[in-house]
Amino acid sequence: MHVDMDAFYVSVEELDDPSLRGREVLVAHHSPRSVVLSASYEARAYGVRSAMPVGAALRLCPQVRIVEPSMEKYRRMSTAVMGVFTQMTDLVEQVSVDEAFLDVGGAVRRLGEPLQIGRLLRERIRRELGLPATVGIAGSKFVAKIASTRAKPDGLLVIPAEHTVAFLHSLPVTALWGVGEKTRRVLARAGISTVAQLAATPVGTMRRMLGATGEHVHRLAWGIDPRPVTPVRIEKSIGAEETFAEDVADDVRLEAELLRLAHRTAARLRGAGLRSRTVSLKLRYADFTTLTRSHSMAEGVDSAARLHAVAVALLRALGPRPMAVRLIGLRTESLTGETGAAEQLSIDRRENNWRRAERTLDDVHRRFGAAAVGPARLMGGQARPPASGDGAPNGLGG
Repeated sequence: MHVDMDAFYVSVEELDDPSLRGREVLVAHHSPRSVVLSASYEARAYGVRSAMPVGAALRLCPQVRIVEPSMEKYRRMSTAVMGVFTQMTDLVEQVSVDEAFLDVGGAVRRLGEPLQIGRLLRERIRRELGLPATVGIAGSKFVAKIASTRAKPDGLLVIPAEHTVAFLHSLPVTALWGVGEKTRRVLARAGISTVAQLAATPVGTMRRMLGATGEHVHRLAWGIDPRPVTPVRIEKSIGAEETFAEDVADDVRLEAELLRLAHRTAARLRGAGLRSRTVSLKLRYADFTTLTRSHSMAEGVDSAARLHAVAVALLRALGPRPMAVRLIGLRTESLTGETGAAEQLSIDRRENNWRRAERTLDDVHRRFGAAAVGPARLMGGQARPPASGDGAPNGLGG
């Protein structure tokens, strides 16, 4: 079973403001240079899509209403949604904030046939959380995902195992995972535009055309996808980035934004019980040239103070920048579980003090919201350079 929440961020906002229902709405920051995070289906009718620049969305749908995102609110609702899933089955693989795969084979005796389980799940999410959800049910993850896509919005589609191949062979080749625009063009030159045509092509021919991808899509064309639902999904990286409303050349502002991103990233690391051994900095200049730099550490960290210090060092090591910065990002990689992770003890107690302070921040934010308390340098949106002689790292009060 693949469950996908419909226009999730917009749907959550509608709970707080029912006047948004039935209107053209998008969730995004109020800046032509930001991107659409979520769009109502009324806005999508005009061609508005997620990840589209807000400026482009406004040109397509000038009357659209823009709602500022509240990521903490969406995370809380996501947790509640996943809680409903786990009450149906303990085999839940969350793949994003608003979608998951469920293996309901073991719940059939208790809850009924898969179609009944799908209906019950949608009813519970609507009744308990007030949100719409689309469910696709099939014999494999791949086909269940296609089923939910075809059932949107707020729908339910079951593909019985014996109908899997016939269903797939009725679809365009772009329905297959791994067939993007470039691969589609390669296949089109060979006269392949449908899944049925691809399935009828010898696997050796597909391998010569597309390499390893050819064999992969050929298996999918016949409904072969043996991957199980995996309840524990290990994050490969955690990070955040920000696109500025206006290009920034001021180092103080860039370092302050890195501090904001470091706190967002560190909170996610701690929430997931993870630590990072590698910190990466991403810069995109005004001409869209993008570069990344990274640094690896001997021990894993989950402290914003440490992440910020490494990111600032990477930024300063770049030297004078050729032009102003359009986007800045911080990402943590080489993630390890917190339990039992090796941790290098510091002779200077300040580092452990910052770690304890940040964990206290997590508790405050969970109870009172992210705006309740934060780094002094970021209060009021005004960055200040660190005072000379400050002994503390550039963390909570740097």
